[in-house]
Amino acid sequence: MQSNHAVSYRNAMESLVVEEVDRQLQRLPARLVEYLSTPEVIAYALNRLPPLYATSEKGWRQQRLRGKDELRNQINTAVRQALIAVQRDPLRVAAPLQLTEEELEPYTALQGLRRVLGKDDLSWETLVGVVERSLRKAKRAVKSDDRQPVGVTQHYDWDDSRYD
Repeated sequence: MQSNHAVSYRNAMESLVVEEVDRQLQRLPARLVEYLSTPEVIAYALNRLPPLYATSEKGWRQQRLRGKDELRNQINTAVRQALIAVQRDPLRVAAPLQLTEEELEPYTALQGLRRVLGKDDLSWETLVGVVERSLRKAKRAVKSDDRQPVGVTQHYDWDDSRYD
């Protein structure tokens, strides 16, 4: 019997902690960040927080909202403690877990979107708003530019009376 457990439930706390780790890392000096192992920081914080599992999109949204509303301070504190507790120890050698390509896709996609949109602080939470603003800005730029875009040829309706 084939099991599909890997895709039937998710812990909403994971994405909330990842977002908080990203926020707090951006505030730290780069020389300090290089001594931190981000996966270890995330795991350390998650191990000190209650899980918020969901099995549906609606449940996922509710659990994320619950985490943001009720556990925001706990998440912030757990991540702060993790940043203090977890630093790369050059004497300790540990083989990190290898993520599958499928598990890496969301992180790779978000990194690509950060680069394309020029928003280093972009998160899954802010993505929709950033894309909407970018599209509105692009639309305004196209409307204000009455020149024809490069590579686009103008089509004429030769039956139009203006060309008689």
